[in-house]
Amino acid sequence: MSYAFIRDRVADYPIEVMCEVLGVSRSGYYAWANRPESPRAVEDRAVAAEIRAAHEGSRGRYGSPRVHAELRAHGRRVGRKRVARLMRGMGLSARRKRRFRRTTDSTHAFPVAPNLLGRDFTASAPDRVWLADLTYIWTAEGWLYLAVVLDLFSRRVVGWAMADHLGHELALAALDMAITRQRPAPGLIHHSDRGVQLGLKRSSQHQPALLSATRQMPLQAFAIQASCAACR
Repeated sequence: MSYAFIRDRVADYPIEVMCEVLGVSRSGYYAWANRPESPRAVEDRAVAAEIRAAHEGSRGRYGSPRVHAELRAHGRRVGRKRVARLMRGMGLSARRKRRFRRTTDSTHAFPVAPNLLGRDFTASAPDRVWLADLTYIWTAEGWLYLAVVLDLFSRRVVGWAMADHLGHELALAALDMAITRQRPAPGLIHHSDRGVQLGLKRSSQHQPALLSATRQMPLQAFAIQASCAACR
């Protein structure tokens, strides 16, 4: 295996350096390199090229069973275990499809605010209409959930929050940031879908009261009308 590694990288590194790093002798490598390949090794090389082509043709979605079936369909007689072994050696595997994560749960018993926008997504000035939504992002440490509040007039993000969960605290944190930064005048419309996470959807008065209480600010400064889009 070390000799094959050296052979595949002779264009990148000196043979002497690779032999020293891998703990093999140069004479041993040269003896191996000058030895004719066995018929089995020659065939493995040819099969490996076909495996790589089938794997790339599937955009990385095929594992060894489907790659094996693809090769057999094209007339290559090869065992399934051999395909699996060669794929392991090349570091090839099936690309796993990430599971869909639903961020909207509209099947809840909380009161639903009316749709005040009626699909009229225009605003005459900043901080008249805010749009809110949740999304998710795959990271090396798992799913990251993002709540965003967007100003409809400027199309600028006025509030956001991130967390490793979909609790209502995530949506409230984004709204809290937007209120703190923008200090909107009374009459602002906060529009979102009918998911349960955004507590503002439950009542047009409850969550502004909660936010103002936590920040010792007068409720009338943040009189917000809740608006919810229809959601199937």
